[in-house]
Amino acid sequence: MNNLQWNKCSGLTFLKCVNHVIYLKSSVILSIFKVFTFVTLFTKKSKMKKTIQFLAFIAVIFGLLFTSCVSSRKFMASESRVYKLQNDSSNTHNQLNACNDQLKNQKDENASLKKEKESLQNTNASVQNDLKTLSSESKMTIADQAKRLKDLQDLIASQKDIMSKLKNTITDALTNYKTDELNVYIKDGNVYVSLEEKLLFKSGSDVVDPKGKEALKSLVNVLKGTKDITVIIEGHTDNVPIKTKAFKDNWDLSTARATSIVRIMTKDYGFDSGRITASGRSQFHPVRTNETTKGRASNRRTEVILYPDLKELYKLLDQ
Repeated sequence: MNNLQWNKCSGLTFLKCVNHVIYLKSSVILSIFKVFTFVTLFTKKSKMKKTIQFLAFIAVIFGLLFTSCVSSRKFMASESRVYKLQNDSSNTHNQLNACNDQLKNQKDENASLKKEKESLQNTNASVQNDLKTLSSESKMTIADQAKRLKDLQDLIASQKDIMSKLKNTITDALTNYKTDELNVYIKDGNVYVSLEEKLLFKSGSDVVDPKGKEALKSLVNVLKGTKDITVIIEGHTDNVPIKTKAFKDNWDLSTARATSIVRIMTKDYGFDSGRITASGRSQFHPVRTNETTKGRASNRRTEVILYPDLKELYKLLDQ
């Protein structure tokens, strides 16, 4: 039932209450009038005619007043009931509107979920079609795929074994040097030989010290007997700015140091120039904090990075 229907019902109830009050009032007045007429006729010949007529008149007045009071109270009660019904109707109407809004929101949400479901179903169907296409176009059987996977695993294991043996060989070749002068370790499948500044250079210089040259000679002797290894020389500095006649900044210094080591390894000790690269990385790849003296000393380093040849691995991946 909507608000209009509630208001209509409330109005009809109010009219019925008013009619009832008017009817009751008329009945009481008519009854009192009959009594008054009877008393008047009965006392025409009496000596107390005027007195009785006066009393009857007073009774009529009180009757009217009593009827009016009773009718007013009933009228006010009916009006209060009508007002309460109207409030109840308004509250019910508001609740109904709220329910309708909630239902509408649920419908919108369900429609959105339905649309998302359809999109996911379409995406899934597309993926399934792609899988079928790839499966039909692939010439490799399950046995071929298993063999390829095994070959890849064997190649990776072989490369890992080669780099591990290379690391151990270099460590043995450089065993006479202290840990604060150089360090040999494996990172991301590559062998790193990290040479501290005090082993190779004086502060602010790119000239390699004799002790550093001996370390490089031992390293080259190991690398000459190792095939399929690519070498990158990376120069690193701390974050203390440098500006001299020879070097404008730390980029210049780190690159010059890397280049000096490449020249010694290739020209002095005969390492293959086609397998080595020099690069300067300035202050932007520290291994320690630059807030302490010890940390800055660790950052002033030159790294010899040995990369395994991955041609065979790439061939297997391209099949």
